[in-house]
Amino acid sequence: MKHFLFLLCSLFIIGCNQKSETTTTTDTTEVSKDPLKDQKKPEPPAEALKLTQEQASKLIALPLACIQTEYPNKLNQVIGGKKDIQEPSVLHPAFYGCFDWHSSVHGHWSLIKILKEFPQIAKSEEARKLLATTITREHIAAEVAYFHGKHNTSYERTYGWAWLLKLAEELHTWEDPLARTLEENLQPLTDLIAQRYIDFLPKLRYAIRVGEHPNTAFGLSFAWDYAIAVNHKALINSIRTKAIEFYKNDQGCPLSWEPGGYDFLSPCLEEIDIMRRVLNKEEFEKWIGSFIPDLQAKSFRLETGEVSDRNDGKLVHLDGLNFSRAWVLYGLADQYPEDYTHLIKIANQHVSYSLPNLVGDSYEGGHWLGSFAIYALGASNTAKATE
Repeated sequence: MKHFLFLLCSLFIIGCNQKSETTTTTDTTEVSKDPLKDQKKPEPPAEALKLTQEQASKLIALPLACIQTEYPNKLNQVIGGKKDIQEPSVLHPAFYGCFDWHSSVHGHWSLIKILKEFPQIAKSEEARKLLATTITREHIAAEVAYFHGKHNTSYERTYGWAWLLKLAEELHTWEDPLARTLEENLQPLTDLIAQRYIDFLPKLRYAIRVGEHPNTAFGLSFAWDYAIAVNHKALINSIRTKAIEFYKNDQGCPLSWEPGGYDFLSPCLEEIDIMRRVLNKEEFEKWIGSFIPDLQAKSFRLETGEVSDRNDGKLVHLDGLNFSRAWVLYGLADQYPEDYTHLIKIANQHVSYSLPNLVGDSYEGGHWLGSFAIYALGASNTAKATE
């Protein structure tokens, strides 16, 4: 823990806060002879904030510090007997660190994402060695065995499932010899999770529309990206069918009701994120016009979530909300620039508010928020293919 906090304190802020715009008016008695010169030139469209190597060199310290940090730990475990009471590293030899299972999974994803984008980054060798140590055949076999336990059918459904498939997708699309080894090692767990989605989705009668882990739309979006990357036909069809069933007739999503006090996802925006993936252009434009009509207006505004206590593990969720809102808005603007480029500025504001909070952050936020920041800063390049 001390090592983790020391690393966090060593981070420094990468200036991404934009200067606020001010408008001034000046009285003058002189009248321009050329009224065209008096017209305000349109402001150039904002550019999405991107992950820089300098930022990445700081953010990589977060997963490096927590992936093998066993305690504190939240197991989210149903205990069926004495044999189930084990150390986290025994129950989950691959993904025991970073406070909980899903945070460990996306901590591994963070390392791979950074190595993929910046292969020569400082600490790259340390990161590669750590990945080779944790994602082994033996460790993944133990993880699979845990999921087959009598009381573990719904374990990490669907938030942890989604991040596991995001990890698998990142490995699949990383052209590196280490990636091939890790992908092969992870494959039994990847296959299990993909099948769990296929088995579970037909049973889910109603979408879970909350701002935390169980959010259905979030779980579908990440699973969709994996399915598209590996051309998993059964999973693609399962996700598309359920997304359309759940969301196709939704109208007037009350974005003004958000956020909830513990939210790290926006129920309204996460729904947009999956529907932009599964619908074609004509279908999506018709759908979103009824779902949130105001979103296309250049005057659209969305206030950032504000954290009141960074040592409270629930209240710090709002920084995650800012990052997840940003990745949805970036993705929408990237896929449909003719209608939604104005949302980039709002996304930038959300990232700029929360990114400095990772400097010297408490473990309550530090064990997971780095992954959200990394994903948000790369979101304009997210998969947007529809089959």
